[in-house]
Formats: sequence, C-alpha cells, structure tokens
Amino acid sequence: MYDWFFALLRNQVFMAAIAAWTVAQCTKILRDILNGSFRWERITGAGGMPSAHAAMVVATTVSSGLALGFDSPFFAISFVLSGIVMYDAAGVRRHAGRHARALNRIIQELKGEHPLKNIRLKELIGHSPMEVLVGALQGLFVGWFVCRIIYT
Repeated sequence: MYDWFFALLRNQVFMAAIAAWTVAQCTKILRDILNGSFRWERITGAGGMPSAHAAMVVATTVSSGLALGFDSPFFAISFVLSGIVMYDAAGVRRHAGRHARALNRIIQELKGEHPLKNIRLKELIGHSPMEVLVGALQGLFVGWFVCRIIYT
C-alpha cells in the first residue's frame, strides 16, 4: 500500500536532493537566528545564503552520477538542468528581486489613498553568485555524503 513511499526512501538520488535542500534551508535559519532576524518565511522561502535551489540540483546531479554513472543520460540531463537553475537563480530571479525593491520604494512614495499603496512585492527571490556557489558546494558535499556514506 505504501510501496511508493518506501521506494522514495530507497532512492538515493531523491534523498540526496531532499537532504541538500534541508541542509541549505537549515543553514539559512541558523544564520538568521545568529543574526537576530529569524522569520518564519525563511523555512521554505527562496533567496538568501546559501542557495537551496543550487544545493538541491547539484546534489541531484552528483548523486545521479555516483549512483547511475557519469555516462548515464540521467546525469547529463541533471547536469544541464543544474546549470539552468543556477543561472536563473543568480541572474533572472536576482534581477527580479532588484526590480521589486525599486518598485517597493516607488510605491512607498505614493500619496494619499492610491490603490497601489498597500502592495508590497517580495524582494528576496534570487541569489548573488556567491550564494549560488556556496549552495552548489553544499549540494556537492551532501550528494556525495548520501551516496557514499549513507547508502553504502
């Protein structure tokens, strides 16, 4: 009845991805707590140091290479998608966050009862290249750890 659940638990590529995302999100939460700025949205939210997106896709790539072979089509697909995700996180989404920050400043300066006065756009949606790099390194380590230490 729950075969699909146990199949996921046995899937080291899936577990490496989930573990890397969890480690990256926990790192963000710990950093926020140490800086005295904990917010509940950080538990699942995007943006910040390190990039959980980068950690997740790199862990998927590394673990698929280790589990299935670096010559497998799954590794190749994962490698290409990892590049796209990391480029997007440090490029498109980072600039969208900058646009949101500028628009929020403009909205704050609106006078009176303007219909846009109560809108607040989310600013923290992308990553700096360093945040992506650190997330990718975390993903590399977690992917290796899951495949070589946990699933041996």
